[in-house]
Parts: sequence; structure tokens; C-alpha cells
Amino acid sequence: MTATTLDARTALVVIDLQQGITALPTVHPSAEVVERAARLAAAFRARDLPVVLVNVTGVAPGRTDGGPGGPVSFPDGWADLVGELDRQPSDITVSKQQWGAFYGTGLDMELRRRGVTQIVLVGISTSIGVESTARDAFEAGYHVTIATDAVTDTDADAHANSVQRIFPRLGETGGTDEILALLPAAGN
Repeated sequence: MTATTLDARTALVVIDLQQGITALPTVHPSAEVVERAARLAAAFRARDLPVVLVNVTGVAPGRTDGGPGGPVSFPDGWADLVGELDRQPSDITVSKQQWGAFYGTGLDMELRRRGVTQIVLVGISTSIGVESTARDAFEAGYHVTIATDAVTDTDADAHANSVQRIFPRLGETGGTDEILALLPAAGN
């Protein structure tokens, strides 16, 4: 469904736009995703709407942790958020060790204490972190909107499946400019 409205208390949730992930080869250039996410973040901040910056800092232990050689380790700086997001003191920062941003974090509590009823999602990877977070948000009762030109993936088929088949079942989708046009005027 095409983006039609944003609730008065909508938060922007930015998934895994961090040094290690934006450096991966992606279907759509990660620089374009970062630029659109940064535009949305600036617009949300100008309207005093919450901006949530999510990064993945590790892999929680489980049946699928690690690879053939054992646990996964990441190089220094891998989890650092990209500078283009212009992180502000008012931003909510969430570090996760799962695919989605809700499980095992304080994200739901942070959103609910601010009266958030809807989230706009952007980030990488479409079929992993973004889709998992969208599913969890939907199940938690949030209205979900995905900025489809501000998400990308390392796998073209997985990206297309999420955008074409999964996201329309979880909420509304639209481009960055469409979502920006739905935001209330700054100061309202």
C-alpha cells in the first residue's frame, strides 16, 4: 500500500547504517540510502520527532552463531554509525545482536514512553534487519511505513521479495520524497 499518512507521533528508525555494513556491495548504492536516511533524519529532528539509530554490534549466541571457524568477530569501527547521519544528542541509539531492532533491546520501551504509534523504516539489509524490524513493529501494534528508496540489500532477489511481497502486507511503502511530504510542517 502506498504511503498515505503519518501519525502525529511517528519515529524514524534507521537500521544498520554503520561503517561495516555500508561498505558491503549492495543492490542499490549504500551512499544513496545513507543520503536519503540523513534527509529523513534531519526532517524528523526539525519537527521534534524521534530518530532512532540502530547498529548491530555482534551476533547473539545460538544455533547459527559464527561460521565454519567459530564465532564471528568484527574489525574495529565496524559498528560505528556513518557520519552522514549527523547523530544528535536527542537521537535514540539502539545496539542489537539480532536481526531485528526490537528483540533484546529497549526499543519498544523508548518508543512507547514517547507516545510513538508509527515508525518509518530505512536501512540495510532490506531482507534482514529492516524486514525483521518491520515484522516485529507490526506485531507490537505500530503502524509501519518503509521508505523503499532508502533500503537496500546484498541480494537483489531478497530485496525485491521484501519490497514487493512482504512490506505491503506489514504497512505502507513510499519513497523518501513522498514520506517527507507527509510530515507536518516544522513547529506544528
